[in-house]
Amino acid sequence: MALQLTEANFQSEVIDSDQPVLVDFWAEWCGPCKMIGPVIDQVSAELEGQAKVAKVNVDDARELAVKYGVRSIPLLLFFKNGEVKDQIVGANVTKDQLKSKLLALA
Repeated sequence: MALQLTEANFQSEVIDSDQPVLVDFWAEWCGPCKMIGPVIDQVSAELEGQAKVAKVNVDDARELAVKYGVRSIPLLLFFKNGEVKDQIVGANVTKDQLKSKLLALA
């Protein structure tokens, strides 16, 4: 299961992480977000110990959504050493694509 992020734990879990981090910006009302949710959880389970996978509910963490320029969801951001290195907008992505992008940052 992906880690649930808030404005309170984003710094420690993402910015200060020594592992690459995939952050899924999503919302309850977003159909494509619900479609990709199980894929995100599978990536989290399969890469445990190698990378972090986390989720930000944009309705609960509006400041983070604004800070990272979230205009469309789902928005998947790939972080390494606290910086955004890559992104995917939308749910048209496979589990293998997500895993390979994350592992390339490791």
